[in-house]
Amino acid sequence: MDLTAAARPFFNMAVVVPSVLFKVRPLAGAPLRATQDPRWVRWLLTGIALGFLGFFLVLPLVAVFGEALRRGLGAYFTAVGDADALASVKLTLIAALISVPANVVFGVPAAWCIAKYSFRGKSLLITLIDLPFAVSPVISGLIYVLVFGAQGWLGPWLIEHDVKIIFAVPGIVLATTFVTFPFVARELIPLMQAQGSEEEYAAITLGANGWQTFWRVTLPNIKWGLLYGVILCNARAMGEFGAVSVVSGHIRGETNTMPLHVEILYNEYNFVGAFAVASLLALLALVTLVLKSIVEWRHAQAHAA
Repeated sequence: MDLTAAARPFFNMAVVVPSVLFKVRPLAGAPLRATQDPRWVRWLLTGIALGFLGFFLVLPLVAVFGEALRRGLGAYFTAVGDADALASVKLTLIAALISVPANVVFGVPAAWCIAKYSFRGKSLLITLIDLPFAVSPVISGLIYVLVFGAQGWLGPWLIEHDVKIIFAVPGIVLATTFVTFPFVARELIPLMQAQGSEEEYAAITLGANGWQTFWRVTLPNIKWGLLYGVILCNARAMGEFGAVSVVSGHIRGETNTMPLHVEILYNEYNFVGAFAVASLLALLALVTLVLKSIVEWRHAQAHAA
């Protein structure tokens, strides 16, 4: 007699009866419940996040544009088209157009060296790149005054040769370059480290020289990270206030950037003019956010492909 066949009905009864009596249900949904918060928690967290963004981001933007347009479009365009306002826009663009490429020229080789090579002084170089993040912009401006000011280390020599740095455009460009110094390098270093050096080694093995390896292998791999760093660097360059305020001298129409011009107009109780110029900075910030989102999307698409 087959004992297994004889015992099978009792085994089935032992399995079915408890499940019927105690309504045992499968635990297929248990992992899903364990990884999902209750709906009210999700709605609460989403509401808090949206409220925070609305209060600290959307509301100030609405206030800026509302105050700028309070007296109509005529007053707005008059304030924006003022000679001193246009001079501040021009100086802001000049500072950005010089400082951003300078940081690209430094940031790419610095990131290349840090990510691809090991050498003595590497930690020191990383520390120096991060220095503008740790130093107050006002302190950095004072450092330039100490070096290039009339009573500074190089002041007498500069006066003797009629070279103006402090309270002139060169000082503003230097201060802007310093505060935007880390953005390109800091964006590229982790990207290059994650990519490794295998493709560069393969290119060199196939006979490519250093420049060919950089232009045809490294640069295509880092192009989206580089664009992202350039966008952030440009945004900081156009909005810098502290360091530029120290070295500019606040000469209206000559050494005032857009943030400094906004401060002067506001202190003169010219609120429409101040908010009109501030709205230009806000528009630049929104354009920067749009470009940043586009770069992130293209980078994600390229990575997925």
